[in-house]
Amino acid sequence: MYLNKTNLFLAISICLIFFFLTYFDVKSKEIKIIDGDTIHLNGEKIRFSGIDTPEIKQTCKKNNEVIECGIQAKEFLAKIIENNEINCIREGKDQYNRTLAECFVNNLSLSSYLVKNGYAFAYRKYSNKFIADEDFAKSNNLGMWSMSFEYPWDWRKKN
Repeated sequence: MYLNKTNLFLAISICLIFFFLTYFDVKSKEIKIIDGDTIHLNGEKIRFSGIDTPEIKQTCKKNNEVIECGIQAKEFLAKIIENNEINCIREGKDQYNRTLAECFVNNLSLSSYLVKNGYAFAYRKYSNKFIADEDFAKSNNLGMWSMSFEYPWDWRKKN
């Protein structure tokens, strides 16, 4: 009986250590917005998981006018963040060693907010989490859905 309790205690301890090492909140102190889906938070590069935004140099067209949609996405993110505290929940690392996370301001998911307002896309290749938000933006012609655009993943392949 003693051996089973010891093994159980060890198993629970290992699970708790693993949980705290891989899945914990990152709260903002110092933030730098890189683009619409990437920030530096306290020196850590964080890529929002499950979404993709236009690249900084990417442009779109609206009424025959060239729109800097990559910059618009970054500015839209900056506006919602302003001076608020950001809380991020780590989900892992990507192929470029960036932390993948979902980040929140006042309990509002930044990823959901960006997609629902048309400044980001549900990145279906990696997640189905934000498809309903994208459907909402698309059906209401919000953000990039009111423009002619290339999906960011297609734009990156060409540029």
